[in-house]
Amino acid sequence: MQADIYKLYPEIDTFKESTIKVDDLHEIYYEVCGNPDGVPVVFLHGGPGSGCNPAQRRFFDPKHYRIILLDQRGCGRSKPLGETTNNTIDDLVHDIDLIRTHLGIDRWLVFGGSWGSTLGIAYALKHTQHVTGLILRGIFLSRNSELNWFLNDVKAFYPEPWEVLCDFLPGESKANPINAYEKLIFSDDAAINIPAAIQWNQFESSIMTLLPRPASEQEVDGPVELARARVQIHYIQQQCFVGKRDLLAEAKEKLSQVPTIIVQGRYDMVCPPITAWELKRAMPHAELHFVDDAGHSAMEAGTTSALIAATEKFKNLD
Repeated sequence: MQADIYKLYPEIDTFKESTIKVDDLHEIYYEVCGNPDGVPVVFLHGGPGSGCNPAQRRFFDPKHYRIILLDQRGCGRSKPLGETTNNTIDDLVHDIDLIRTHLGIDRWLVFGGSWGSTLGIAYALKHTQHVTGLILRGIFLSRNSELNWFLNDVKAFYPEPWEVLCDFLPGESKANPINAYEKLIFSDDAAINIPAAIQWNQFESSIMTLLPRPASEQEVDGPVELARARVQIHYIQQQCFVGKRDLLAEAKEKLSQVPTIIVQGRYDMVCPPITAWELKRAMPHAELHFVDDAGHSAMEAGTTSALIAATEKFKNLD
């Protein structure tokens, strides 16, 4: 599939930006771009907590696809920003399908990376009849082994970022960073919660790619950083609300007829490749493409190319 090198499509504007009230508290932002009469595809962002951005529109041929992106509860342009009440994986699955019906779409392609892969699988399990296919990257299934990797074991490869993460914390709280950061980030004092949120988010950012990325010169948006950290920690502390579900077993049983392409960075330190391998074994019909010169980020050249190759391949499967 990766014989050709694919690059992001040119920048594209939306033709629809709107919000939809999904319950008494939450209002979800969504946008639509590309071909209004094209094949529908929904993009599910990662995090949890990150929100979508204009670059993510560019994985898809805008002449072929009707591209839908949304900010999950508490994220990005959805309101209330950073809200964790009524915010579970089942709530997000509900919201995705509400947007589908609101837009008059019967079936659509589902594209999700990292946490978006968890959410994409959960959505496909619940609404299989409305899914034409899955494109999944950086597979994460919210199992204890995966969470323990991110919250502890990854320090074997990234001791410096881990030390920075822990050095921010006072004294004995270093022994349990997730609980310590939860306390700080959910503080009502902006002088405490925003610096802690920035530090927490920076840790994940520092282990995203195979090779170090130049430091971003973009100005830090404190409230957005805080919202992202709050939503992510809220999910992590609840095992992402997957609980005792065995998503591998469920996928094996229910998704065997759903065309699926899996793209995985060989040196992904956020979501280790073993999970993608196990998903492929549970779904033998799926294509699994390891990108040998990539980590976790969708924006590393090899991963970007493989993802666009996948969206190109699905153009011929409609």
